[in-house]
Amino acid sequence: MKRFNVTGTCFPKDHYMVDISERVEQIAKMVERGDYFCINAGRQYGKTTTLSLLKKRLDPRYCVFSLSFESLSDGAFESIERLAYMFVWLLNQEIKYKSVSHITDEIKETIQKALVSESKIIAEDEFYDFITLLNAITERPIVLIIDEVDQAGNFPVFIKFLGLLREKFLRRGDRPTFRSVILAGVYDIKNLKLKMRPDGEHQYNNPWNIAVRFDIDLSLHADGIDGMIAEYKRDHAGDPQIDCMEPHEMAERIYSYTSGYPFLVSRLCQILDEKSLEWNKEGLLQAVKSLLHERNTLFDDIVKKLYEFPEMKQMFKDILLNGRKIAFNPLEHHIQLASLFGFIVESKSRIVNISNRIFETILYDLFVAEDELDDLSKEGSIDKNQFIKDGQIDMKRLIPRFAVHFNDIYGKKDGAFVEKMGRKLFLLYLKPIINGVGNYYVEAETRDETRTDVVIDYLGHQYVIELKIWRGDAYNARGEAQVAGYLDYFHAQTGYLVSFCFNKTKSLETKTIRIGDKTIFEAIV
Repeated sequence: MKRFNVTGTCFPKDHYMVDISERVEQIAKMVERGDYFCINAGRQYGKTTTLSLLKKRLDPRYCVFSLSFESLSDGAFESIERLAYMFVWLLNQEIKYKSVSHITDEIKETIQKALVSESKIIAEDEFYDFITLLNAITERPIVLIIDEVDQAGNFPVFIKFLGLLREKFLRRGDRPTFRSVILAGVYDIKNLKLKMRPDGEHQYNNPWNIAVRFDIDLSLHADGIDGMIAEYKRDHAGDPQIDCMEPHEMAERIYSYTSGYPFLVSRLCQILDEKSLEWNKEGLLQAVKSLLHERNTLFDDIVKKLYEFPEMKQMFKDILLNGRKIAFNPLEHHIQLASLFGFIVESKSRIVNISNRIFETILYDLFVAEDELDDLSKEGSIDKNQFIKDGQIDMKRLIPRFAVHFNDIYGKKDGAFVEKMGRKLFLLYLKPIINGVGNYYVEAETRDETRTDVVIDYLGHQYVIELKIWRGDAYNARGEAQVAGYLDYFHAQTGYLVSFCFNKTKSLETKTIRIGDKTIFEAIV
């Protein structure tokens, strides 16, 4: 029986997978053209699985050596001579375990002869000649794949190694060399950090300007997720919780939370399967809650990167908490890094967007947690029991209560403070009320400096709340109409509106508005 897998390489015969054969075919065409290129994507983005399938696709026509630098110790990078030896040793390991097709005795002898060195080094000129000879004696062109090149990123000797491959490429007309070289990792080769200078600056280099652009999308699309889930349904025919599942509808919902980030897609499916949850809207909300409350290497990496790159962290805060629209400029260092890590994407309007709802919620939780000792958070902890009734949140009581606390604690603050902090303070109050049972996300398409739509998932129920800055009666009326339209999207009849007003003479008020068949409960704060 197949299963969902989120650790290591996925294999079609053992694991439920999205069909990525079209993507592999696109990459194979780059190899056939003789391209040298880098495959860069965030952690657990399916790079290794893609390379595994690519190798299988190339095997009939090429001699494919697929190596990984992950297992190499720091000692392997002491010198170019030492790295050259370890590189040949990795080639030999591939042959030893029969991982490479079309290997002749002559190839084996050439590689083993190069390893005859008591000092376990290969001189640079000898290594250069070795590459020429190896490619000259093969019956089929050699394709070289090196995974986990980030492991080598801090060592200047690796840049020298890339320079050697580059020189071989430039002279390929008169001396045989690899048909194609593929490097895979998180960081782009031209931005590998070589070393830390005493003044704290990073040194960067572009030793591989021969590499062509790699623009193939590695994310999973909803139609591909649909096919994977349909296969799972067929394999579990007779299970009433799965028989009633609509694969296309489920795939669209999973995509709406993950935007096709491979680990997140597989992990949600894995949770649904292992916890025997229903494959419907309510079951997915439970799986999302479970995912958001777990520790895993991907989420740990997000936290680590926030502390390593404070400019990137501040950018996320500006986008999520202040509603800033930041132009997607790949030349900006922190934007470039966030894109490489898979944390952000460029929207259709060419601004920075967080990659998916899961990442957004994690970031909101982290930023809100930094101020959990705030008085509003304390009030939320005290008040939480009075808002939950029969497994539902009484939003008509919660929102006015938030308004009272907000005005008691922050009522004397100026408009600039309210405009900047209002959203965060609402989430501070909300989090202890739903914590452990529900979760929330902010709709990216509606988030700007004047409005934010918060969607709360709680025990299978969804609550749509718009937070907006008061800009007068006419503007407010348009906001009410926007909420009504947004409720249609969620197939909901009731929505909630929190308006932050800067008028000194304002009075706290709540009102219920009817727009068509929609009901909107509004509180002015």
